[in-house]
Amino acid sequence: MGRRKKVKKREWNPDPVYGRVDVARFINHIMRKGKKSLAQRIFYKALEIVKKETKKDPILVWEEAIKNVSPKVEVRARRIGGATYQVPFEVRPERSFSLACRWIIETVRNKKGRPMFEKLAEEIISAASKKGDAYNKKETMHKTAEANKAFAHFAWGKKT
Repeated sequence: MGRRKKVKKREWNPDPVYGRVDVARFINHIMRKGKKSLAQRIFYKALEIVKKETKKDPILVWEEAIKNVSPKVEVRARRIGGATYQVPFEVRPERSFSLACRWIIETVRNKKGRPMFEKLAEEIISAASKKGDAYNKKETMHKTAEANKAFAHFAWGKKT
């Protein structure tokens, strides 16, 4: 049917400290201009702060934060007959994780005045307890999808 080339699944190397692929992917989202060691330092320092403040396993807190921020549905603009509709689509788990990472890091970068690792730790803790800007962004996305549920039938025939 389709003429496009099949997209190969990307192979990820696990991170050096926890040996986990999802952690490595999150660190890659933090990274800018190829400075991976700096991104790793930021992430691991943030987890140390999370451990101090919550007295829990920081990886479990981080997992909870990612789970809470990951969207289940998103809206995409779809042009039908001259009008543009916000059509709700289900989000694949891979994309859901990427969006969660992006939103957490984006909200951290938008805050000013403190070191990145402190702001990241704060955002991870708040996202794990269903608070914070990244969590609010997910909630807004879900509300928009809910409000535009009437246009869900336009999603037919388009792959997500």
